[in-house]
Amino acid sequence: MNVQLVIDNVKQAAEGGKTYRRLDPVTSQLVTEGAACSVEDALRAAASSQAAFKTWSKVGPTERRRLLLAAADVLESKMATFCSVMAQEIGASQLWAQFNVGASANLLREAAALTTQIKGETIPTDKANTLSMTLRQPVGTVLSIVPWNGPVVLGARAIAYPLACGNTVIFKGSENSPRTHELLTEAFHEAGFPPGVLNFIISAPEDASAVTEALISHDTVRRINFTGSTKVGRMIAQTSAKYLKRCLLELGGKAPFIVLEDADLEGAVNAAVFGAFLYQGQICMSTERFVVDEAIADEFVAKFAQRVSSLEVGNPVNAPGAVIGPMISQGSVQRINQLLDDAIGKGARIVAGGLADQALMSPTLVDQVTSSMDIYDEETFGPVTTIVRVKGAEQALEVANDTAYGLSSSIFSRNVSLALDLASRLDAGCVHINGATVQNEPQAPYGGMKNSGHGRFDGSAVIDEFTEVKWVTVEPADQPYPF
Repeated sequence: MNVQLVIDNVKQAAEGGKTYRRLDPVTSQLVTEGAACSVEDALRAAASSQAAFKTWSKVGPTERRRLLLAAADVLESKMATFCSVMAQEIGASQLWAQFNVGASANLLREAAALTTQIKGETIPTDKANTLSMTLRQPVGTVLSIVPWNGPVVLGARAIAYPLACGNTVIFKGSENSPRTHELLTEAFHEAGFPPGVLNFIISAPEDASAVTEALISHDTVRRINFTGSTKVGRMIAQTSAKYLKRCLLELGGKAPFIVLEDADLEGAVNAAVFGAFLYQGQICMSTERFVVDEAIADEFVAKFAQRVSSLEVGNPVNAPGAVIGPMISQGSVQRINQLLDDAIGKGARIVAGGLADQALMSPTLVDQVTSSMDIYDEETFGPVTTIVRVKGAEQALEVANDTAYGLSSSIFSRNVSLALDLASRLDAGCVHINGATVQNEPQAPYGGMKNSGHGRFDGSAVIDEFTEVKWVTVEPADQPYPF
């Protein structure tokens, strides 16, 4: 698959014809060859976005809504293509690909509904015969940087919400999923979005830093949103601060799942399997730590391990029904094996799965994890999850909060009053009582605390993220002044 840059709705090669190659992590065969954006290419995209903003920012809400609804329909029509491409590029199961496309179409429709909800307000004033009010206006160009793991839904939110607010977007896709991100871009262009409103670029890993800074520093770029690792997010934040640009960051996670003594264990196990192993656990809100009351820990672990051991493993290219596919790279295997070796050496016990020698790794459950082990607080981002045993609700809360991250979380208990109290004290942007950590609805604000980032995608929160507030007064010209 060959992927090009898209500037002014025209596909084009990168400067000098430079490309990079994406290889299959299992077979090492070529999957995608992508145009490698240079700094000059990025500046051309920024100039295009800047020119398009002059007219797009004046387009009324009804037209913006019509185009977003059309993009949702186009996106759904490409479902089969997305399933095929995502299986090849990123090892996505059919279930994960279908979820991405379906959720993205719903998100676009939610964004379309927001176009008429971008409102200012009148403000009481002590000045006689004066009207005081605020306006909400588009900011300019938004640089949206999106990862490979949820390529459609994470890309759709990074594009649709800024567009709904009247901004133009430079969409920087991932080098691991360039064709998937190009397909997403095509859906918007086929829906009728004008040239320059959405420009698409990808870069080779070695050029990413220079290209990103060139865009962040550009006058037309007024907002940056980034979804990805905390390490890279910190770099994005530092660069944005250097140029006094506001950024929205959704970063890593170490989602805790509290299982209290009175929990519905069958329900908890169902949510546990889904939340920990959907898309090989390569989701920012995947359950990475099960904080389980010791009174029911043995029973929970036994039920959980049995379910984990029965999950089908396979390459989705030829086994679309497989739940566990290959990880994104061989490097993930080496990193996870190091975490497992450290945990085993310090007393942890593997009750399902185990170490792997290739990217297609069996789902793995590690029991008896303690704070002395690296896996206790390092993000695994793979088909591995852990059990930490505790005594009582308060210790469970203490352990759940004992992490630098704070994205998603779950609490399983039949005592809803207790669960709500714990939820109010849990350091996470999302808390799901008796539900999985992996959840998303476009009408609900989504984001993290602590090292999981700041700002919120989805819901009405995006209006604040992607608009400027301007104070305007209308006053009598002949009013008196003190001198």
